[in-house]
Amino acid sequence: MNNRYSADNGKFEALFQHASMGILVSDDNGEIVIANNFLLQQFGYNTESELQGKSVEILIPKRYHHNHVNYRNQYSVHPKPRAMGIGKELFGKKKDGTEFPVEVSLGHYKNKTGNYTIAFIIDITERKKIEQNVIDQRRELSKTNQKIEELNNSLEKKVELRTSQLRKLMEQIEASRDKLSDALSKEKELSDLKSRFVSMASHEFRTPLSTILSSVSLLAKYTEKEEQDKRDKHILRIKSSVNNLTGLLNEFLSIGKIEDGKIIANFSTFNIKELCEGICTEMQSLVMNGQKINYSHSGAEDVVLDMSLLRNIIFNLLSNAIKFSNKNGKIEVSTIVDKKVTLIIKDNGIGISKDDQKHLFERFFRAKNATNIQGTGLGLHIVEKYVELMKGKLQWSSELGEGTEFKITFKK
Repeated sequence: MNNRYSADNGKFEALFQHASMGILVSDDNGEIVIANNFLLQQFGYNTESELQGKSVEILIPKRYHHNHVNYRNQYSVHPKPRAMGIGKELFGKKKDGTEFPVEVSLGHYKNKTGNYTIAFIIDITERKKIEQNVIDQRRELSKTNQKIEELNNSLEKKVELRTSQLRKLMEQIEASRDKLSDALSKEKELSDLKSRFVSMASHEFRTPLSTILSSVSLLAKYTEKEEQDKRDKHILRIKSSVNNLTGLLNEFLSIGKIEDGKIIANFSTFNIKELCEGICTEMQSLVMNGQKINYSHSGAEDVVLDMSLLRNIIFNLLSNAIKFSNKNGKIEVSTIVDKKVTLIIKDNGIGISKDDQKHLFERFFRAKNATNIQGTGLGLHIVEKYVELMKGKLQWSSELGEGTEFKITFKK
């Protein structure tokens, strides 16, 4: 230790060297007299001799040197215990030039050798990260609330539009008395569709909206920093519910466009491997219970298909595989490009009975073992129509309790 300063006794030395914060002592000239082990570790120095006799500005980013010298001189004139840089961001500079946020408190004392300033330095990097996380979460919550409002508005418009379309169809059927038999058949079909639509929509929309409402209410109660994990949990629930609502709306929009003949296949050349890798990565964030999506590709990568329709096909089949798979289940996705283009999606989930497979692609159909799992019964119907639009072939195999495999092939 420098001869200009020594600890009063062994107890002070132990307290100084084993303190859980950085401590340094400087003289009237701003030169470092002593520094404890914790401070050396904070700033990346190996020995105290590397700092002794150096200006304290060695520990401060160069852009702050001029102002700091002024502040230091002012403190020397009127020294008193206080926090340093109140209302300002303070940074320390390590030996390797790395900067990190700090909190500094100052003290002083005087003895026969002169006046000394004591600085207590705390690394607040983790605190800053937590504060930034809280700010980011608030922004994310604001965006989510806005998206919920937009989805609610969109939902009301779509339901109103579909109700209006159904009403017009009913009126047309009643007016077509010359084709009474066909009209009665269509009227019964529309009535069934309407009942199934209203029943399904009422259930499927209520669940995510209720989840969002309860999570938003609970979020408001978690205001402390240590409750971050609880906030994260409810934000994930909100995101998941918003994604469910978005998926439901997309399915309703798609089925309407298909029935109206407004969807056509627009073929273009694209990289099927990049497309599938991106979708699998995106869907991996939505898996549950330790599930994992494995993707493999063989053959050429460029294909000529409708990229948008293929994306929706993969998305629907992957969504079903996730929903109907077991805990820690693996979902295998593979693409093969040789004389033809082949897409295979396989899971080891609950499977589909032989009786239910007869109705697999009917609108609003739900298998008997899937009634307690969220869904509209439209996904596979949409998949079948999109495959037909691209003149592809759809095959599947499934066994109860052993999983399901879908295989789609297109001409190259």
